[in-house]
Amino acid sequence: MATRAGSYRWTICALLFAATAINYIDRQMIGVLKPLLQADLGWSERQYADIVFWFQAAYAIGFLGIGRFIDLVGPRIGYALAFGFWTLAHMAHGMVNSVVQFAAVRFALGLGESGNFPAGLKVVAEWFPQKERAFAVGLFNAGANVGAIVTPLLVPAIALTYGWRMAFIATGAFSIVWLVAWVAIYRRPREHVRVGAAELALIESDPIAPAGHLPWRRLFARRETWAYGIAKFMTDPIWWMFLFWLPDFLGKRYGLDLKGYGPPLVAIYVLSDLGSVAGGWMSSRLMARGRSANVARKLTMLVCALAVLPIVTVQYVDHLWGAVLLIGLATAGHQAFSANLLTLPSDLFPRAAVASVVGIGGTAGAIGGMLIAQFVGHVLEATGSYAPIFAVAGSAYLLALLAIHLLSPRLTPVHIPIVEK
Repeated sequence: MATRAGSYRWTICALLFAATAINYIDRQMIGVLKPLLQADLGWSERQYADIVFWFQAAYAIGFLGIGRFIDLVGPRIGYALAFGFWTLAHMAHGMVNSVVQFAAVRFALGLGESGNFPAGLKVVAEWFPQKERAFAVGLFNAGANVGAIVTPLLVPAIALTYGWRMAFIATGAFSIVWLVAWVAIYRRPREHVRVGAAELALIESDPIAPAGHLPWRRLFARRETWAYGIAKFMTDPIWWMFLFWLPDFLGKRYGLDLKGYGPPLVAIYVLSDLGSVAGGWMSSRLMARGRSANVARKLTMLVCALAVLPIVTVQYVDHLWGAVLLIGLATAGHQAFSANLLTLPSDLFPRAAVASVVGIGGTAGAIGGMLIAQFVGHVLEATGSYAPIFAVAGSAYLLALLAIHLLSPRLTPVHIPIVEK
């Protein structure tokens, strides 16, 4: 019992992992099913890019508001509402026919899915001390890669047997199980009967944060907010590009079809999973050895940024599995970079502002995603080549790290007055 009570926070982390996996199954399905959808609905490359654009637009709008909403109502209610909304929107994909209708349900999906990371990071801030947060974020963020692994294995089998419409409905219905579990299990640490005194003391070992909230005008006035937001603007779009266009690249460059995507995509996202966990582990390990958060986070992110660089050559690799290795290294670098980037709001800001700052950064990342959707659609329609796209991907992470360092050279926590509740 003592051992179980001392590690219950990892059960909460497992719930976040599962929700993130479901989140990525729901959003990645459009990329895996792109050949079927284009054949059935007659989309052009630009129309597909427009559909992705409207998902990103909704994600940007939702992210900006959902962080504040979750700060006000708490993650138990906020996460449940967001999850339920995006699940309904996901299932509605199976009942639409035109490009406009598909864009509308993708917009609704983007609004709901924007709640996943603000809620998840708020939960990590509530349940984990600073020294464990990067590892916890890395673990639950690894759910994105598990979702990306499951999608090309599960979804084509359903779509080829029962049609692409049933693939959306069936996966959405299964997600309701998580929603029931979340509402039944989640409470704050002090309110949870499964949390013992020793674990609670560990969770609350950081300095006590004052209750209240920070007005947005104070958050936008801080360089630290911009450091996080600009880094998200630069790096999030690269992940979106992989998520929505990687099956298309593999199909066009290496002749894969819906049945052949599975093994390469599984290999790529397994490497991504390893990167996510390793990135969180590396900075947490450095901090455990006495390094400051500034050194631990930035050194880890530098290693990750360098791991992404070789992606600029992948267009010219003739062997499929050589390309898979380079792409997997890049996606692993992204996930490891993100595991550390996502801890910065809880490193730098009072707990009352974490979800709001995450929301601001998520909006910035989604705006970047809107731009890259149009960029990719334009490049592919005009040239048919992915080379310019991968050139942008390879440089984004070093530029993002430079922006973080210039705006917050020491990652010093923000000290600004809290407005009492």
